[in-house]
This record gives sequence, structure tokens and C-alpha cells, in this order.
Amino acid sequence: MPPASPGDSPSSRPIQTLFDRADQLDLRVPTSCGRSGRCHECIVEVKEGLESLSPRTPAEAFLREPFRLACQAQVVDEGTVLRFAPLARRPQILMPEQDGPMELDPLVKREGDAVVYAGEVIDTYRGRLLGLAVDLGTTTLVFELVDLENGQVLAASSCENPQRFGGSDVMNRISYDGGPFRGELHQAVIKAVNRQARELCRQQRCTRREIYELVVAGNTTMRDLFFGLDVQGIGQKPYKSLVEHEWRAGKRQSTSQLAEARSLHLRLHPRARVYGLPLIASHVGGDTAAGLVAIDARARRELVMLVDVGTNTEVVVGDGQRWVAASCPAGPAFEGGLIQYGMPGYEGAIERVRWVEGHFEYRTIGGKAPEGICGSGLIDLLAELRRHGRMTPKGVFADKAYSLAIAPEITFSRQDASHLAQAKAANYCGQYIALRHFGASPAQVQRLFLAGGFANYIDVANAVEIGFLAPVPAERIFKVGNAAALGARQVLLSRRQRQAIEELVKTVEHVELETTPDFFEIFVEGCQFKPMPDTF
Repeated sequence: MPPASPGDSPSSRPIQTLFDRADQLDLRVPTSCGRSGRCHECIVEVKEGLESLSPRTPAEAFLREPFRLACQAQVVDEGTVLRFAPLARRPQILMPEQDGPMELDPLVKREGDAVVYAGEVIDTYRGRLLGLAVDLGTTTLVFELVDLENGQVLAASSCENPQRFGGSDVMNRISYDGGPFRGELHQAVIKAVNRQARELCRQQRCTRREIYELVVAGNTTMRDLFFGLDVQGIGQKPYKSLVEHEWRAGKRQSTSQLAEARSLHLRLHPRARVYGLPLIASHVGGDTAAGLVAIDARARRELVMLVDVGTNTEVVVGDGQRWVAASCPAGPAFEGGLIQYGMPGYEGAIERVRWVEGHFEYRTIGGKAPEGICGSGLIDLLAELRRHGRMTPKGVFADKAYSLAIAPEITFSRQDASHLAQAKAANYCGQYIALRHFGASPAQVQRLFLAGGFANYIDVANAVEIGFLAPVPAERIFKVGNAAALGARQVLLSRRQRQAIEELVKTVEHVELETTPDFFEIFVEGCQFKPMPDTF
């Protein structure tokens, strides 16, 4: 848009959209419909100045505040401060690494000039056999482009889950998908996968038609939304998906899901297969199954614990012979939701906090000016407040203050502490009840595998001190990165691993936290910022 001339009046200037503003700020906003409002890809979250925008257009009817389509939202009040961000930001993600050689026996193979999937010819060899491993997190999506002939990860990427306009947790998304805009969440994630696959292939100078299989790891809701299934049953008692009901009724042999890419409108090879890792039970889904693959659960002969921290945290306790799993609806508080200045792990997020000589010192991701505080920073903050007597175990600040200044224009309030207390209590309950159901205490755990999202960046001692993690000795706690993505990659590369996890998930005992007789008492105890008992 050309700049206005000195003689232009405000009324004669073209009205800008948020897309125009993004162009001026060199802010990347995705679109595939020429900014006509049809593709629904240019969703932005308006953080300040929502009142300065034009009313919603019919194309935006599927969105709730504070989300708008950048191509539709017009700036009608130039004098108002306006801050917005696209739902396509790249969070700080530690990509999974593999210790030792990875088993290489994929379902997709080359036989002469033919490409075969499980023995069926699906194409003529084009020069490469590629696969895509995807971790469908509630908050973040992680992608790996893998060479199926040598097991090498060619490229990896991550992005914010664009389904966030339907709610920040699975229950809200289930509710949204049950309304008049059912299918929007499915389309949003499919378009995100297509977009990331295109970008990864562009980096590697290959084509998406050389991708012959995609393996998806996600919790029950995320996985079933991806496959376009009705998820309403997951949101109400007995909290089970259609797939789990069918499996328990003997109508299918597994809770895994298999489809052709073209049936899901994925722009890969038309006959590429899409495999969704099997569900365990209720909200404990394919991401937990992938995590069990990543920690080599079948080979374990000591008491281990997997804690995959996220919007929906999963806890698994086992010793190779018996496994117990629980799902904790922690919510988004530690991943940027509900906290006034909370944010995911993007550049500018405060990731480390210390109380030094009467004031807070902090470090931000990328060394940028602070924009908010992410999960690892929040755990540090809570531990420092407790350690220096500036907050009681119940979250009351010293001198009964309502809020504390952490950094310029960034505060932490009593309400923020309350939201974190409830999120922490969910994690607390899952670990406490799963261990107790197994018949073990934290002191008996030989290895605690800490996985997922911001878990790689947290200070373990601080997390134990506020009761976010069970008090397992620090030397027994191992950060395993994105276990779901690593497990998805292993399953992509090994039919034996795929068969093994299909069988293992059928043996896992699932514990419904809410049906535990003393759940409420444990939850109330878990709301306090203090360590979990080391014996029960």
C-alpha cells in the first residue's frame, strides 16, 4: 500500500486490514486463498486493541474473541494501540534425539523400481522414500521429515497448534466441535500439516509426492480430530472415543487408526498411508503410546515413571511387567493460557527467574525484551517466592499484595497464582494416584522420564520444591525431550516397534482420577505450593 500524501485526509486513505499491518511489520501470516476469507488459515490472536477493529464478517463466524481473520478484520480506529500475533508462531522446541542406532524396517520399501507399502505396490520409485513423523500436541505441533531408506531425519520444524481458536484445552475443543462449526478444527490441523510438509520439502528440494507415510502421535482428542472423527464421546462420561468403544465391543482389533492421505486431503503422495498410534484409554492417547516406545518400555525391568507434561499431562508407572496410566487435565496455565502475562516458549518469553537482593532477575528466550513469562519461568518464580518467604504455600503474597512486578510492564497476580495452583494440582494428583495405585512411592522410582513441551527447560529442583513433580531424587530424573515425536519416528521406521506398541497398550491399566474416593482431598493438598510426600 503506497504511503498517504500530505494532502490526504484520514477519510480518503484506504482502510487497512490486519494482514496489511502484518505486511508492514514483516510478520508472516499464512494464507492460501488470496486473502479472500475462504481458507481460514490467517487466524490471529488480538492481544490489545480489539475494539479498534471492524465487526466480524460472515467469514469469521466460526471464531470467538480474541481471534480474527487477518484478511477480514479492518482497522477502523488508527489511534488505538493494536497488538496481534498469528497462530503460526514457532515455539522453542527441543527436537528429539535418538540414543544409539535406530531400528530400520519401515512398512514402505523399495523393491527394484517399485515403491511398496506392506507388500502392496503404490508407486514407481522417484529417487527418495520419505516419511513424516508428527506430534499433534494441544498447544504445539512438531514435524520430522525422515528418509525411510537410511532412517536419517532430514529436517524438522514446529508451530503453534492452529486449533487454539476453538479453545486452549481439549474439553473446550470438544465443545467447539460439537457446535455449528464442526469440521473447522479438523481442517485447521490438516492445513497446518500440509503447510509444514510443503516447507520441509522445499528446504530439502524434494516433493511431497515422495512422502509415502505419515505417523501421528496425539492425545485422544487431537488424534481423532485429525482423522475427522466425532469427538463428543470423549468429553462426557465415560470419556471414551468412538474408536475405543468399538475396540472394547470387539468390532476392531486395535485402537490405532489407518487412512489414505488423499481421504484426509493431505497433500502427500495420493496413496500415502496415515497411521495414528493406538489409544490406551480415555484421554490417554497415542502420544503416551509413542512415549512408551521412546523410553523402550518393553525392555524395562525396574520401576520407572513417564511424566509427559502438557495441557493434558499423562503419567505412566511400570516395571516392564505391569503398567498403570493416568491423564491429568492440567489446562494451559503453564503453557501461556489463563495467566495475564503468560505465553508459550517464544522469543521474548521469560524462561528463568531469580530473586536477588530484593528484586527479580530474569532471562528471556533469545535475549529479547520481555514480552511475557513461559512455563519454566513460572516454575522458577513460584519456587523463588516460596524460598524467600514472599508467598505462602496457599499462594498468598507477602504483605497481602495483589500483584508483584517481575519485569517492565509484566506482573504476576494472586489470580495468576490461583490458576497455576489448580494446574499444578492436576499434575500432582496424576503422579500421586498413579504411584499409589501401582503400590509404589516416589522414593522407589528408579527412573523418572520427564517429557514434553517446556519440560526440557524447567529447573527440576524447583519443580519438586513446589510439588509440580514427585520427589524422585534428582539423579534419577531424566529429561527425554519430545518423547511423542521420537516414538512416532521409531514407529515410522520399524514395523516391529509398531506391532509391539499395539500389543503393549492393551495391557496398560487406566486409572480415572476423578473416581478415586479421596481425589478431592488429594487435589486440595496438591493446590498448595509445597513438595509431595516421598512416601504414601
